[in-house]
Amino acid sequence: MSNTQSMILTVYGDYIRHYGNDIWIGSLIQLLKVFGHKEQVVRVAVSRMMKQGLLQSEKRGNKSYYRLTDRGMSRFDESAGRITRLQNHKWDGQWCVIVYHLPEEKRQVRDELRKELQWNGFGNLSNGCWISPNNLKNEVTLFIRKYQLEEDVHLFLSENVVPQSPFSLVEKCWPLQEIAVKYEDFINLYSKKYIIHQSMMQNGEMSDEECFIERAHLVHDYRKFLLIDPFLPKELLPERWSGSHAALLFHQYYKILAAPSNRFFEAVFQEENDLRKKDKDYNSEAYPLLSGIG
Repeated sequence: MSNTQSMILTVYGDYIRHYGNDIWIGSLIQLLKVFGHKEQVVRVAVSRMMKQGLLQSEKRGNKSYYRLTDRGMSRFDESAGRITRLQNHKWDGQWCVIVYHLPEEKRQVRDELRKELQWNGFGNLSNGCWISPNNLKNEVTLFIRKYQLEEDVHLFLSENVVPQSPFSLVEKCWPLQEIAVKYEDFINLYSKKYIIHQSMMQNGEMSDEECFIERAHLVHDYRKFLLIDPFLPKELLPERWSGSHAALLFHQYYKILAAPSNRFFEAVFQEENDLRKKDKDYNSEAYPLLSGIG
């Protein structure tokens, strides 16, 4: 069973944020119940998320409603922005190079900087040196200012002038083989499910609730690749990159699950929430954070 807090974020990201961004706790409990999460566990997870600054509450009569905070929303917006700027782009032959030296008393800031670099797809070339084939000058400048590291971090845009293949740098900085194995595991699992469930749905043998559960697991598992895949330009990827196959499978599977899973969500949601808050431009067949990958 998936971690309760992680599944709550999945449901918020894939549904609730497109329906006004808030939900009655009773409805949230009912939605999480179908995954095997008990009421008390959901309440504890929500309380923890409030302490983390991800959710905030509002009392309406005798009912409590919860919405994503700006910080919580930024998690999804940052993901969407990252995907938008990296998808299907052509490499210009330049490397974005970050060099830093942070003393031990700034260890916590150094750790935060490394997390930011990893999240943005940078690879660690050597101690204090990270590189990316993506032009992330603006993003790097923002978190240099965020952590006040103007005197400690240096940013360069550079070409590789040594006559060696850029693939050697890729091999040093990113574990593409390990990532490919994880993509292949995803493909092996969900390609079988896709075939079986497509047939069941065509024969009317799969309920809306079952589609809702399957879509959440699909998104939950595929979203993990945002944390490990640097989304390199296609010129630097293997000729047959399993990430492209996984992306196509994800979109095809998500699309057939979209309508019935939305029906289930709305049936639960409309009892104590306002369906009129639904985004007018919300396309339930295209996962908003991952559309266009592949």
